[in-house]
Amino acid sequence: MVICAGYTTGASLGWGSPELALFMGDFGLSAAALTAAVSCFLYGRAHRGSARPAWLLFAFSSFMASAGNAVWGWYEVVLRTEVPDSSIADLFFLLFAPPAIVGLLVLAKKPVTRAGWVCLALDAWLIGGSLLTLSWSLALARTAHFQNEPVAQAALSLAYPLLDIVLVSMVLVLHFRRSQANRSATNTAIAALALTVLCDALFTSPLLRENYASGQLLDAGWFAGSLLLAYAPWGVRRVPDSAVTVRGPWLHSRPVAGSLAALTPYLAAAVCTLGILYNVVEGRRVDRVVVLTGCTVVLALVVRQGIMLLDNIALTHELAQKENHFRSLVQGSSDVIMIAAPTGILRYVSPAASGVYGRDAEELIGSELASLIHPEDLGAVVHEVRRFLAVSPAEEPTTRIECRFRSGRGDWLNVESTVNRHQGGLIFNSRDVTERVRLQAQLQHNAEHDPLTDLPNRALFTRRVRQALSGRRASDPGTAVLFIDLDGFKGVNDRLGHQAGDDLLVQAARRLHDSVRAGDTAARLGGDEFAALILGDGGRDQAARQKQVQEIADRLRLTLSRPYRVDGGNEVRVAASIGVAFAEPGIEAGDLLRNADLAMYRAKAAGKDRVELYAPQMQAEVVRRTELAARLRTALDDGEFALLHQPVVDLATGRISAVGAQARWRSAQGILFTPAEYLRVTDDSERTAELGRWLLEEAVEQAAERAGIGHRTPVSIRISARRLLDRSLPLGSIESLLTRHGLPSGSLIVELADSDPRIPLDELEQRLVTLRRLGVRIALDGFGSGHVAINALRRLPVDILKLDRGLVEGVVESARLRKITRGVLRIADELGVQTVAEGVDVPEQVVALRAMGCTHAQGMAFSGPLDEYRLRRALVRDEYPLPGAVPVRVGNRPPFRSNNETPVPPT
Repeated sequence: MVICAGYTTGASLGWGSPELALFMGDFGLSAAALTAAVSCFLYGRAHRGSARPAWLLFAFSSFMASAGNAVWGWYEVVLRTEVPDSSIADLFFLLFAPPAIVGLLVLAKKPVTRAGWVCLALDAWLIGGSLLTLSWSLALARTAHFQNEPVAQAALSLAYPLLDIVLVSMVLVLHFRRSQANRSATNTAIAALALTVLCDALFTSPLLRENYASGQLLDAGWFAGSLLLAYAPWGVRRVPDSAVTVRGPWLHSRPVAGSLAALTPYLAAAVCTLGILYNVVEGRRVDRVVVLTGCTVVLALVVRQGIMLLDNIALTHELAQKENHFRSLVQGSSDVIMIAAPTGILRYVSPAASGVYGRDAEELIGSELASLIHPEDLGAVVHEVRRFLAVSPAEEPTTRIECRFRSGRGDWLNVESTVNRHQGGLIFNSRDVTERVRLQAQLQHNAEHDPLTDLPNRALFTRRVRQALSGRRASDPGTAVLFIDLDGFKGVNDRLGHQAGDDLLVQAARRLHDSVRAGDTAARLGGDEFAALILGDGGRDQAARQKQVQEIADRLRLTLSRPYRVDGGNEVRVAASIGVAFAEPGIEAGDLLRNADLAMYRAKAAGKDRVELYAPQMQAEVVRRTELAARLRTALDDGEFALLHQPVVDLATGRISAVGAQARWRSAQGILFTPAEYLRVTDDSERTAELGRWLLEEAVEQAAERAGIGHRTPVSIRISARRLLDRSLPLGSIESLLTRHGLPSGSLIVELADSDPRIPLDELEQRLVTLRRLGVRIALDGFGSGHVAINALRRLPVDILKLDRGLVEGVVESARLRKITRGVLRIADELGVQTVAEGVDVPEQVVALRAMGCTHAQGMAFSGPLDEYRLRRALVRDEYPLPGAVPVRVGNRPPFRSNNETPVPPT
């Protein structure tokens, strides 16, 4: 802009020498046009899109202008001669307009219908014909009457103004049809071309052309047009289309632009009429070119008006169809559409209100919207509406409001409304969401309550404990949490089935709920575990409060321990172990729940059916057990486990018939743990399985080593029935283990260590039959402890019965136990299986068991668990003294021999 201003000022005031003015008027214009060509070419090459061809065409057009001015300067500045009337410069100047016209067509918004293309052509002709009429009347008519001039020279003289008229026509007609993309750059380019065409028009007028010389003010216009075109693609800030469409000033300028576009044909016809009137007023004869051009302009105007009339009729019909369509949508919609004035008065209500609200639309029209909203929701609705109206429509075009709405039936409906602005008021698109709200409430209830007992679940109970520990109750030490576990519930489930167990849980939950106060919370945490939150009363007597809560816990224990009638009248009993933990200053909800849980487990460990208060040492015990469990996970890898064997003695001869393998863990601190002790501290089933595999392989390996030196005593290994059915311990692995270590057939005894009723006996029987084919003998451990053992004895291929410790411990003192034990031994004798009494610790038990027919015994009365060195010494001695009379062989059975086993002579 500074360069253009300087050039214009210098040209108008005559600054500089004539040589400089001549140079700037020729080569200066050429340089400016070349700058525009390079700028448009670089922009078109770097930016891909629909406008790219237009900028390349503008570059070519500017290059033609640059070449024309360069040729002109060659004649005037270099050769210092006048430019010929027809030269190559004219060719370059004539090639300036066609690429610019095509580029403008590329930038224009393309019509989508044939009628649109016809109207575009008619608009161009209306403008072009009108300008032609006016310019012909003013100047071109004189120019067209050449005297003694060649036809080429006359055509060249007319080509300049005619091309300028076409270019001006395209500039005007496309100004109102330009594309929305990069509007600022397009406007600047159109302005640059318009300025250039204006200077061309002034140059072609006879008055100015006769007195024209390079370096005058007219060159400043061409110079400014070229630089403006060079500036157009780069210097104008481009905004996104989305931003343009929401900008306020643009929205207001569209009606003005539309009005000017609509008036363009009439303005063109007016210009044409002025051209004809000028000839009439001047008393000139109306030229045939003017008459012909005027007639075509009028004809184009009539055709265009006819097209517009047909288009308006089609648009009117389409608008009527759309109005009927939208009216049908509104009236048939299940949503209620309401329009409220700025004062809150309803101006329109759709007919759907009668079906949704139970109130006619006419009844609602004219009423205040606030009178229909629930008073508790009105404040929030007003606040949201005010906030929405204060925000710019571009930032937030709609909002959503949910409130309760009074229905014609007198109840309150949950209504969700989408709110839009409308002429200073609001449009409410509302729908009844009462069922959805109820469903959400039900889902929320289900998410926070136990589905079986309908008591709060762990998540809701934890949240209520957290609430009780915050706010005004934060410093109340009387708040307590009770953890409750039903002792014996698993037995009810196993004996009577899960339906009976569920029935028991429902009754227990009802008793618990009825036993707590209205403000307290009873919850089911899962399985047979329950909890209760007892809120404090604000008192400061901690001892009295503890006593009161303990009394509540004792009453709960007694209430939950009363008999239950389940599954159609079966009476069952369970006990309740309860742990109590009191709130402390600053304690978190998770810590309080953990303390109550620890107290509950202490109650179970102390004998069950009791109440225990949390004490800090419980946490220390848990830490110790956790550390012990952590050390246990690496103990096997660190070689801290050792294998011991306890002899099984034949009660007829006193000789060792077998040895029972037992694992012991000697920790790094030197503490020796039995299996019952170290398995209690871990829940790692994978580690337990790994320990079982180690015990089996170690026992077989040591038994094979003893057999190699002549001690062919069978080894007994305890394996649970679940472990035998575990796919991770295939039977082939036992066979390969016996083969790898060369253990003779019949030297391995597998003791079934449990009798879970859920174990499938058919599959277990198949496994045991396969083991017996390998020469492995089967012992049933813990026989006499329940009804399951009898069923297992009936179904499974058993060689040995091991009497439960409960029968052996009281066999001397209790006549009842002696009768039971004698009956069990008689059953074993009739079935032809051998018997082993476990836990025989005193000589009196040996005498009693031998007298009742027991064949073998194992316990401290003979020997405790022995390491490998002491075991081999015992096997060499191979005899333990039997208390009482001289040994007498019971029956005629060889010791520990299965039906398919070859007798092994004692070593």
